[in-house]
Amino acid sequence: MALTSIPGASSNNFSQEVQAALQGFLPGGLRVFTSIGSTNDEALAWASTGAPDFSLVIADEQTHGRGRMGRSWFTPPGAALAFSLILRPTPVERERIGLFAGLGALSLVDALQTFGVAAQIKWPNDVLLAGKKAAGILVETVWMGMEADSVVLGMGVNVTPQAVPPPEGLNYPATCVQAEAGKPLSRILLLRAILQAILRRRTMLTSPTFLHDWESALAFRNEIVRVWVSNEEVFEGKVLGLESDGSLRLELPERTVTIIRFGEVHLRPAL
Repeated sequence: MALTSIPGASSNNFSQEVQAALQGFLPGGLRVFTSIGSTNDEALAWASTGAPDFSLVIADEQTHGRGRMGRSWFTPPGAALAFSLILRPTPVERERIGLFAGLGALSLVDALQTFGVAAQIKWPNDVLLAGKKAAGILVETVWMGMEADSVVLGMGVNVTPQAVPPPEGLNYPATCVQAEAGKPLSRILLLRAILQAILRRRTMLTSPTFLHDWESALAFRNEIVRVWVSNEEVFEGKVLGLESDGSLRLELPERTVTIIRFGEVHLRPAL
């Protein structure tokens, strides 16, 4: 594991904790920040200049954290996990780029389970605890022509109550890991558990087991939901499961089945 020396890199206790927890474990490089605009932006720039596979960018605080569809992600210091992992896909993985969001979400579900916290995945990229949002995944790809050169898997996890945004700033109910666990939980130990789960799950990314486990963790499975696609089309139907590329399979009221692809998607339970 190589810690890159860069202007603004963290030299506080957070940095030391991260380095100690990941020493001898992280195969790629490591960049740790006290504060940064966006870990995904830093990781995308690093990936484009040759960062090795499984390199990590992590920050104690994000001032301009990004979620899907340009939304901001609230990351106050000392309260949340905010990191971006650079993955260089194999030829087989390049054919299944749509599964990387599931890789992040399912790995977080696995990691939380080791701490006794049950979680579900709100397709395509949110992780829920007790029906409330506790984490989001943002996957972005660096392309070389028509080929995916690298994938940046960004993750934001509300660990403590201080990480939960004010209610007026939410478009979906939110919670944190500590509230659902009923006890304090180390961000750094959770980080290590997530990375371990990603390493394990990545080996089965293209296997039927991966898709089966992702489906099993889906929130609202066999329930009626509303799905807004690009703010234009609205579908209401029962969540049946996933296609092999990670797309959502929805049964409409007339009993026909439609496939919702990745993109500008909002999913909500129908009331």
